[in-house]
Amino acid sequence: MTTGIPIVHSEEVREALHEGRPVVALESNVITHGLKYPQNAETAYEVESAVRKSGSVPATMCIEDGAIKVGMTERDIERFASESGIPKVSSRDLPVVLARGGRGATTVASSLVAAELAGIPFFSSAGLGGVHRGAETTMDVSSDLIQLTRSKVAVVCAGAKMILDLKLTMEYLETQCVPVVSHGSDDFPAFYCASSGIRSPHRVDDEDLIARIVDTHWATGHPGGVVITTPPRQEDAVDAAEAESAIEDALAQAAQDGVTGQGLTKYLMHAVDRATGGRTAQANMAVLISTAEVGGRLAAAYARYRAGRS
Repeated sequence: MTTGIPIVHSEEVREALHEGRPVVALESNVITHGLKYPQNAETAYEVESAVRKSGSVPATMCIEDGAIKVGMTERDIERFASESGIPKVSSRDLPVVLARGGRGATTVASSLVAAELAGIPFFSSAGLGGVHRGAETTMDVSSDLIQLTRSKVAVVCAGAKMILDLKLTMEYLETQCVPVVSHGSDDFPAFYCASSGIRSPHRVDDEDLIARIVDTHWATGHPGGVVITTPPRQEDAVDAAEAESAIEDALAQAAQDGVTGQGLTKYLMHAVDRATGGRTAQANMAVLISTAEVGGRLAAAYARYRAGRS
């Protein structure tokens, strides 16, 4: 796609896009604001490896020198993983950071913008943001959901984080006409929990059919994306009842500590991880990798479908 936004593709990604091979976009926020070094870098390499093993090319994205970098090199990943102070750049921040010539790590929302600008129709993430608990008074709704309605990118994920109000999140997706398709599960998963307890509107296990669904959604003129969920592997999943108990305790403590707004998600995630003896952090890493593998397969199926139509 030709735009006025500077976009720098890695050689591997540029060749893949030129040849019509499948590419999966990946965020860099999980490198800078997720795990500690060197686990964050090691996980980033494993995520990229999972995409490659499934037949696609990984394109981990970031902002550097006022340009969108599509496909981070090993050196890039090491720098972003080991340096402190690299800001998180959401879609609202993107024009400011780009115009100032700055750098930053892409979130789900800004990755959707970057992926569409770069001509990459598939993006993989462990979990979406969503409608926060208590949003009826705080109006706290993740920009991930808003951007989903604006960017033509299919998002492969393990549902949304359990710390959110998942019923309201699903209601929002329905209201905004965002298709939700679950692959390998009847339910909408909850990040590192196999099920949110909410039935998915559609279960489709045929990957070629999912490719047709994505293409048909855009052919009907819809401007936004498609959410394709895949649950964590059974051996990686955290028990939903245990996670919910930990979240309720963490929410009560956050209220006592006066933690609100942007800092709440990170606070809750760390609190739940402590309560589960670190198992949720391990599950987070595992879900990043397993979701990337499914994302790579689905991107490959979509590329085959598009090639068959040309």
